[in-house]
Amino acid sequence: MNYVKVPNIPERKVRLALVDGRISPSLEAGFKDRGIQLIKTEAHSGLYPAVSFHPDAVFHHLGERKIVYAPGVPKKILRELSEWGFLLLKGEAELGPKYPASVYYNAARVGNIVFHNTKYTDKILRENFSKMGIELVHINQGYAKCAISVVNENSIITMDRGIAKVAEKKGINVLVIEEDAILLPGFKNGFIGGSTGLIDKEKWALAGDMRKLRSCEAIEDFLAQKGVKAVSLSEEPVVDIGTIIPLITE
Repeated sequence: MNYVKVPNIPERKVRLALVDGRISPSLEAGFKDRGIQLIKTEAHSGLYPAVSFHPDAVFHHLGERKIVYAPGVPKKILRELSEWGFLLLKGEAELGPKYPASVYYNAARVGNIVFHNTKYTDKILRENFSKMGIELVHINQGYAKCAISVVNENSIITMDRGIAKVAEKKGINVLVIEEDAILLPGFKNGFIGGSTGLIDKEKWALAGDMRKLRSCEAIEDFLAQKGVKAVSLSEEPVVDIGTIIPLITE
């Protein structure tokens, strides 16, 4: 198995990804048409409905075979991940429906840096970052992975100017967009990080149709500067699915 070494940044074409179990048939077909098998989440009973299926709320891929998961994740998903050879580490923090109890695992790994509101980072995550020599950087946004779309080890897209300011100080190239066309049922708007993920080293995939975003042109220009191409996985409106998490490549 070729496990993704650096979380969120596959070195080759993705063959297995972790996604929201509620994705539409059209979006699921978009993955399958590109040869990507899916592990689909089930609802976490501790979270509010809008994010209860979101992978980035309940899992954090540490790289290679290691994944930290929140207590209460359905056993079926854990079993499926184990069958693919993943080593599952149970987190300590119990998820709950109200902020900040919903963000303990929602850290955003960008190369050798992890962005999160460090007041709320799960203890097991912290310990593993420390062992791995990964720098944990504080931002005010608890939903860090929702808010950060990873382009490469040194580049991100976000709608959060506070995140952008911190990331730029760490040497990260940032595109800040204003976007109101990302769906998240139950909320006015979703996040760019939650609706995207790399499906190849140079392919940035979107859960919906890129042309439906008001920031489409700005994103395409930014990606082009990085040698990355945008891929629309369906012709539907873009939806926040709690991040496309790449796990295994060809």
